[in-house]
Amino acid sequence: MNQTNIKLAIIMRGLPGSGKSYWVNEFLTKQGIDTALHVKQYGYFSTDKYFEQEGQYLFNPKLLSQYHQANLTAFINALASNEPLVICDNTNVAKWEYMAYEAAAKALGYQVRVVVIGDPKDSQHQALCAQRNTHKVPLNHIKTMARLFELD
Repeated sequence: MNQTNIKLAIIMRGLPGSGKSYWVNEFLTKQGIDTALHVKQYGYFSTDKYFEQEGQYLFNPKLLSQYHQANLTAFINALASNEPLVICDNTNVAKWEYMAYEAAAKALGYQVRVVVIGDPKDSQHQALCAQRNTHKVPLNHIKTMARLFELD
């Protein structure tokens, strides 16, 4: 990532609890502390952060569409500002959920890397996700998301 002429957009995909945010943190750590801090402040976008209030995650399905739009807008603003590394950390179960992120990044001259964490169709992976996701998404909902998960 130290090559200044390369602009990279990373789009994370995976079930809740699959390890998307963990992967991002590991990746950023390898970029060095200055880059990691910069990306966390100016290039890291997750719809989940809109549901966080005073350190607590308070999910409200009525706000999901509005928050997804706000997240996409912030992501595009970072691209337009030529941030060298921009990351979308959402579940992105269906292709349409991340198509706008991908299209905007490509239109603004970014290389795009779509990263799928784990095997969403694997029942053991689903069970692990249900155990370790931080938002208390139950196994039955994770199984539904897994059924709908579109693999390329």
